Amino acid sequence: MKKFNLSHDMFSSTTFHLYEDDNFQVDTFTYPSGVEAVKVSNSRGYLTLLPFYGLIIWDAVFDDITLKEKDGFSQPLFGNQISDTYGAFEFTSGLLANGNPSLEDNHVQHGEFATARMDHAALIIDDETITISSDYEYIKGFGNHYLANPSVTMHRNSGLFDIDQNVKNLSNYAPMPLQYMCHLCYAYIDNATMTSNIPDEAFQLRTSVPVHVHPTPEWTAFTNELAESGKLIDKLDDPSHYDPEIVFFSSDLTKYTDTAEFRVDLGNGHNFLTTYKTADLPIVTRWILYNGDQQVNAFALPGTCTPEGHTAAKNAGTLIYLAPQAERHFHVVTGLEK
Repeated sequence: MKKFNLSHDMFSSTTFHLYEDDNFQVDTFTYPSGVEAVKVSNSRGYLTLLPFYGLIIWDAVFDDITLKEKDGFSQPLFGNQISDTYGAFEFTSGLLANGNPSLEDNHVQHGEFATARMDHAALIIDDETITISSDYEYIKGFGNHYLANPSVTMHRNSGLFDIDQNVKNLSNYAPMPLQYMCHLCYAYIDNATMTSNIPDEAFQLRTSVPVHVHPTPEWTAFTNELAESGKLIDKLDDPSHYDPEIVFFSSDLTKYTDTAEFRVDLGNGHNFLTTYKTADLPIVTRWILYNGDQQVNAFALPGTCTPEGHTAAKNAGTLIYLAPQAERHFHVVTGLEK
């Protein structure tokens, strides 16, 4: 195994060819916005990662298929919350709070970590894999103190990749609230079908309306029909009804399986796949949106809770607390399955 620490000096407006072997290629560059990026490629495609900015996966392309949603962002932008740069394929929603804040919450949308400025980043190379790893220490006077270590691992000749997040409470005496969601913004593919090893009755439609959602009479009528029928949307064949967004939440998935598997059949011999252990991530969210500016089928957002904010998780009993010096690790496998 080889490990290379990444420094800011390795990034400029000109693409720099950092590494290459028989299986992988690594290039660094800086967007006009100033955000630094690493493009990691294998024989199937590439991931564009932001090693010093939340270890966001900005783009994912395999077998010439773009995995990420359609959106209006041409590049990542620095900001204080994820809505300032909502063009990523994947980001960490959390870690002290996750999701859309209610009127009772005071956290930013999808939490403080999503746009964290990472302290360090490294490239780790093995015979079969290549990993970008970052770390970030969060500390507030008279507040929480944690160390987060996310990583993304690409495999040789594969369109599937691993997303890991490790969190340690660095306090010597105080427990720390923890909410985590692996926020995967997959592409909306017309007439694609969704399947899983979770029964439809495990899901319910979100009936609350976050402040960023502006209902129309047509949308309200459609969601009322969905709520009454109990139907889970599993085919992307009705885009006129997916604006504003349609969101489903699951119950505790550990009741159904140890390992959740969610797929989107693209109809061309390929699937999008997301799989993970339900003991670590017992709640999954499905988010579908289709309009002229944004088209997304976030068919499986694994999490410790629903993305309705800190207060909602506390009230639902899904808010985790890390004991002093305790750690939690989350692992998701996702990508293009042939």
